[in-house]
Amino acid sequence: MTQAPGGKPPDFHLPDPALVSRTMAEVAERGQRIVQDFLKRQVDAKGNPDPMNIGAAFLEMTAKLMANPAGLVQAQLGFWQDYLTLWSNTARRMLGEPHVDAVIEEAKGDRRFKDEAWRENEVFDFIRQSYLLSARYFTSAVHSADGLDAKTAQKVDFYTRQFVDAMSPANFVMTNPEVLRRTAETGGTNLLKGLSNLLSDLERGKGKLRIRMTDDSKFKVGENIAVTPGKVIFQTPLMQLIQYNPTTAKVLKRPLVIFPPWINKFYILDLRPKNSFIRWAVDQGHTVFVASWVNPDETLAEKGFDDYMKDGVLAALGAIEAATGVREVNAIGYCLGGTLLATTLAYMAAKRDNRIKSATYFVTMTDFEEAGELGVFIDEEQLKSLEERMGKRGFLDGREMATTFNMLRANDLIWSFVVNNYLLGQDPFPFDLLYWNDDSTRMPAKMHSFYLRRMYQENDLVKPPDDPNAIELMGTKIDLRKIKVPSYMISTREDHIAPWKSTYRATQVFSGPVRFVLAASGHIAGVVNPPDSGKYSHWVHEELPPSPDDWFAGATELAGSWWPDWHRWVCAIDRTEVPAGQPGDGKLTPIEDAPGSYVRVMAMD
Repeated sequence: MTQAPGGKPPDFHLPDPALVSRTMAEVAERGQRIVQDFLKRQVDAKGNPDPMNIGAAFLEMTAKLMANPAGLVQAQLGFWQDYLTLWSNTARRMLGEPHVDAVIEEAKGDRRFKDEAWRENEVFDFIRQSYLLSARYFTSAVHSADGLDAKTAQKVDFYTRQFVDAMSPANFVMTNPEVLRRTAETGGTNLLKGLSNLLSDLERGKGKLRIRMTDDSKFKVGENIAVTPGKVIFQTPLMQLIQYNPTTAKVLKRPLVIFPPWINKFYILDLRPKNSFIRWAVDQGHTVFVASWVNPDETLAEKGFDDYMKDGVLAALGAIEAATGVREVNAIGYCLGGTLLATTLAYMAAKRDNRIKSATYFVTMTDFEEAGELGVFIDEEQLKSLEERMGKRGFLDGREMATTFNMLRANDLIWSFVVNNYLLGQDPFPFDLLYWNDDSTRMPAKMHSFYLRRMYQENDLVKPPDDPNAIELMGTKIDLRKIKVPSYMISTREDHIAPWKSTYRATQVFSGPVRFVLAASGHIAGVVNPPDSGKYSHWVHEELPPSPDDWFAGATELAGSWWPDWHRWVCAIDRTEVPAGQPGDGKLTPIEDAPGSYVRVMAMD
């Protein structure tokens, strides 16, 4: 048993028998209800027992390994040699040798082994290094399988890492020193509390585990997040258009309109005043409009990508002109919202519609050839299974989407909460970003099927109009090469969702001037990085060589946020100023206060 800090044995406190009795009775009652609910759904479920087609991928990998076992043998020899060294080192430590070099260390930033006992106690140090050696062996063995096609190799690698992460000793009571110490200190009440937390999460998910990542009771949309003052001045079945109140006497003549992804809710850009891009842009003198997308239900099942163009971007442009009297705008698209913006700009170019004078793309892919790890979830077998589920409901359940994204960072977004909530028995810390992450949205069946098949699977968006598979929307062939407006592209170096080298491809497609900037951190933190935070640098380069690696090799790293660089860029295009106006000053009557009613609809409603 590990000792408490200071070397003293931890005190053992037996839990109150009455508490144990009440807790176990509650566990029995709640557990029976959860199991019944789960079994009922399984009776209703039909089709493939392996909808993700994982088994076939691993079967193919095994066949390749057996056909050429040399790589596997080499990995085994290396593994056993390192394991013998670890045994020897551990024995030397147990005999009192004060310092022995580790055989292997975890990657920088891996917080699973942050507790000091993982290194100070020779038993837990052995467990830690043994796990790391085993994890390296598994991944090496998988990588030694020659002859796999790229998609199968990516899937095998991804799910091997999922398995390896799940098997971490940090995830189990008897091999986690922090959990053992807490169990000794509390007499096991942490495990009772953890069991209650587990059952609560199963109840939240109606039999599926829906891990609570934050104390959601501490947040309420419109009260302490998404609080930048403004009005909903226009709406369609797919979006509400919010206009924010100015904070400066004069504003840039061209309004700024933001199209967030409808995979998530817009208030990632308006979490708190201190990290709100929307509030910051207003303070810089922009008249800011934001599309707040609807959380669709089965009545919107037949809404397609072209509907998001027509009832989203194009409708917003008309409404902004009516609200301000200004025809020309600057536009921002975030992730899927950026893909929509680029698609619409190509449509507008074909129609000679020049209302958007500059376009900014936050972590946006238009070329999906190398789509990163999300591609693991997109093959024919999985798409058919997904379309069958969407066909029954009319939409993709937001919780399914959330689980997919969480798996991309499983140690941070799944297993860390398993340890904290279920093993340590602690309540999650209130964190605005994780509240937003848990506030998932649904996707219309028709739109989502089109997006996954035509863009992710077939990569049709970048195909020229003379290609028979080029995308056609609203009767017009989409050609991204016709986009001539100035473009600002911000990508992030550690993005698991929109890999920056894939987003960079658009710099070689758009015809207009492009500024590409790379920020540190990931898909969210690298974007939501206010200047006052002092976090995360960014890289700039005035040239755009064909290779992203060449771009980075010649780039200059600058400290702090990229936001001021973007503001200087957009002002350089046109810095004409006019007196500020309030929402409702134009031809549109405000409908309700920001953040509006669409954003308040939750996926479980």
